[in-house]
Amino acid sequence: MQLLRTPILIVSISLLTGCSTLMQQFTDQGSRRGISSSLVEYLYPRGETPPNFEKTIPRLNLPLRVGIAFVPSYADESIALNATHKSSLLNKVKASFSNKHYVHEIIIIPETYMRSSSGFDSVDQITRIYALDIIALISYDQVVYTDDMRSAILYWTIVGAYFINGSKNDINTFVDVAVFDTKSHKLLVRAPGTDKIIAKSTLINSAEKLRLARQNSFTNAIDNMTLNLNDELTKFKERIQEDQSIEIVHRAGYSGGGGSLSWIIVILLFSLFVKYYLKNYSKKNLSKRISRYWRYSPDPRF
Repeated sequence: MQLLRTPILIVSISLLTGCSTLMQQFTDQGSRRGISSSLVEYLYPRGETPPNFEKTIPRLNLPLRVGIAFVPSYADESIALNATHKSSLLNKVKASFSNKHYVHEIIIIPETYMRSSSGFDSVDQITRIYALDIIALISYDQVVYTDDMRSAILYWTIVGAYFINGSKNDINTFVDVAVFDTKSHKLLVRAPGTDKIIAKSTLINSAEKLRLARQNSFTNAIDNMTLNLNDELTKFKERIQEDQSIEIVHRAGYSGGGGSLSWIIVILLFSLFVKYYLKNYSKKNLSKRISRYWRYSPDPRF
């Protein structure tokens, strides 16, 4: 029995340590290298178990203040994700929220705030600083394969595992955005995005070309993710109108998007009508009155 316990213990530890991402698999052979950030590890850094949110009812104050941020990674990200590139990618995600009538403001969270701590304690702190209603956290995993061994990314998202196969000279990128209610910590919306570039061996051997290819792969994955996010946000709009599992409260002056927009159009049309009337009719009437007054006035100077 003692002989059996040791292998079982080793297997159990291996499974537990591989729950975020299998980035280190085959590194001794040099078959894969990459960068990653794990949402699960960030929100539950001490191996905590996510609570059961089935009976939790989020209370959303419309229009929403939305925060967007990358989940930090503590690896060297200079190869593909420099600050300028991250800002460009975050603005793509920001555009997905910008045309939603139930969104008031979208704020990109500085990475320094995300790195200051972890877990929902960090989310709560950021929420207080920016007065957020919901926060969109983007995690990622990118792997470059450089030999003939075939493997796969195993990335644990907030809702389960995700697999991407890869082989020689592949650049595989996976991104995932999870939108949380900042008060209840309940997951509201989630959308993945993937990209795969089959690179030539000459590209793999060129550091600059490889860096650009990895950046392009991240951009493509984010583009794919934003398409999925737009679909999910459309469904979310229907949910907040119909679903009893989300409580909706309107802020002062906000009546729900469509009605407010109609009143704005009416006011604009009325303003244009008044402007047109004053320009075309009031001047004519005024000139007639002045000419009539001059006709009967004893002194033509008046």
